Amino acid sequence: MIKKSWSKLGKSVAVISLSCAAALSLQGCVEMVVGSAVIGTFAATDRRTFGAQTDDKGIVIKGESRLSGIMGKYSHVDVNSFNRRVLLTGEVADDNAKAAAEREMRAIDGVVSVANELIIGPVSNYTSRSNDALITTKVKATFVDAKDVSATAFKVVTEAGVVYLMGRVTQGEGARAADLAASINGVRKVVKVFEYISEEELKTFQTTPNKNPPSDN
Repeated sequence: MIKKSWSKLGKSVAVISLSCAAALSLQGCVEMVVGSAVIGTFAATDRRTFGAQTDDKGIVIKGESRLSGIMGKYSHVDVNSFNRRVLLTGEVADDNAKAAAEREMRAIDGVVSVANELIIGPVSNYTSRSNDALITTKVKATFVDAKDVSATAFKVVTEAGVVYLMGRVTQGEGARAADLAASINGVRKVVKVFEYISEEELKTFQTTPNKNPPSDN
């Protein structure tokens, strides 16, 4: 079922990917396709509070701004935040740069934790990042096609073939999503960066699927 569904989606993704590559913007284009055409209900079913969603956007903006001023041209750092938990991926020149990136993120107001997955090495090239974008698309599409996971509960980040999964999920949901992601061709490893919730909390989300959790206040 997954392979059949993906083959149909793959044709559309391939065409869009080629168009985006010509414009040197494949990553953003792929995200747009998955976000709006395939899983456009993310915001409505997000398991974060509205406050946390807003904070996450602010954390990413502030983080990217801070890092752009200290990392230099020999670094490539991607900042992602989910429920105020930050994930850093990419490449940096040395241990000092890796530590500095984490230090800057921890200094941002509201950040709860930082998963520093930066590697020390040369900056990835366009081909590698394009491949990562396609892997992310495949993982998201697989989640959508699967009937036993909630695709909107997960944030997918891919770096050098390594898939990082973020989200507020139960242990069972996290394990199932990791298995699905690992089955995708080209995925070297799956890293779970989850905030685990109980089965009772999950039932609350399921009984109010079109509403966000209560506010933080």
